[in-house]
Amino acid sequence: MANTIQAIRGMHDVLPTQTPKWQFVEQQLREVLAAYGYSEIRLPIVEKTELFKRSIGEVTDIVEKEMYTFNDRNEDSLTLRPEGTAGCLRACLEHGLLHNQVHRLWYYGQMFRYERPQKGRYRQFIQLGVETYGMASADIDAELILLSHRFWQRLGIQDKVELQLNSLGTIEERAVYRDKLISYFEQQPELLDEDSQRRLHKNPLRILDTKNPAMKVLVENAPSLIDFLGEESKAHFETLTSRLTALNIAYTLNPRLVRGLDYYSKTVFEWVTTELGSQGTICAGGRYDGLIEQLGGKANHAVGFAMGMERLLLLLEACGDTTAVKPVDAYLILVGDVAEKAGLVLAEKLRDALPQLKLQMHCGGGSFKSQFKKADKSGADYALILGEDEVNNDVVGVKFLRTQDEQQTLSQAALISLLNK
Repeated sequence: MANTIQAIRGMHDVLPTQTPKWQFVEQQLREVLAAYGYSEIRLPIVEKTELFKRSIGEVTDIVEKEMYTFNDRNEDSLTLRPEGTAGCLRACLEHGLLHNQVHRLWYYGQMFRYERPQKGRYRQFIQLGVETYGMASADIDAELILLSHRFWQRLGIQDKVELQLNSLGTIEERAVYRDKLISYFEQQPELLDEDSQRRLHKNPLRILDTKNPAMKVLVENAPSLIDFLGEESKAHFETLTSRLTALNIAYTLNPRLVRGLDYYSKTVFEWVTTELGSQGTICAGGRYDGLIEQLGGKANHAVGFAMGMERLLLLLEACGDTTAVKPVDAYLILVGDVAEKAGLVLAEKLRDALPQLKLQMHCGGGSFKSQFKKADKSGADYALILGEDEVNNDVVGVKFLRTQDEQQTLSQAALISLLNK
């Protein structure tokens, strides 16, 4: 017998026992985004490789090591999207959505990065992205942080996450800082690891984001970018922090927060947690005003964030989340040929009358005892029992599976009334 084929390493299945929790969290997301007036945009999974090289930056781990890139039959270089911002902006430019317009958008779906798989980090992962265009003031930066904070409140984890903030200033300000940073690190080259030596003259800010504990003191003593900000960048950041303070949103200033992508400017932020060990970031984003021109558009303003769903689900689990999501409300047991035929009619009648009802009808025959076991295993609150006698008397038996209430025999109208409650 041939060996069974298994999933590709780092690309995992979400099983039926797990999907109700995913659906619950996704529903909370959609409701919060709708409450703030954000619209969904749906984007391709595959894009031209050049899009990511131009947006993310060629001297980044993503482009250098992590992208799934291939040539199609026309020898065009294509890439499975490693992140969503570039594709969203490409779509907006292609369809003329940025000319004298303001947009609040969100997208949701698979991203792909060739990384070492570990708990909460996969090679195919699900990400929520939120992007805004056409707004220059720090108020929209604050709104995105408030939106994400409201989501934590919905899930009951607002006390398990911490907001970290920094400002990267403008491209010109970072250029001055970059030179200072290179000079600082060049004074102690023996303390730089291999990755940092490679980045030193290409992308020295990424050294600040190192996870190498041996470089901790070196990085902590490096010059701080905030000391190189101009007045306009400082005013933007002060406006943001004052808005958050007025709304009692606690935050920590983190001068080493640089984010992993080249296109950020001014505000950058992360929501982090200590509940997941080293994989502590569950939401991250910031402002990227310069990326629109980088992709061929006219100068404009943009700010957004991304949230990894697998890591968020792990956080809920680590926090002991007990949210019950029932896949089935009622299970219809059918005993005998007459009941099996009538059961189809009854099931559709109940679904017509109660659109929100999650009703599972037994199929495949079997004894009453075996069907009842399946009803109990389904997690339903009610077992609806239909046999030949019930069909002839136009009634339905109701067994309460999660309470001590006595079994009842109800008319179909009374049954609808009960289930409606």
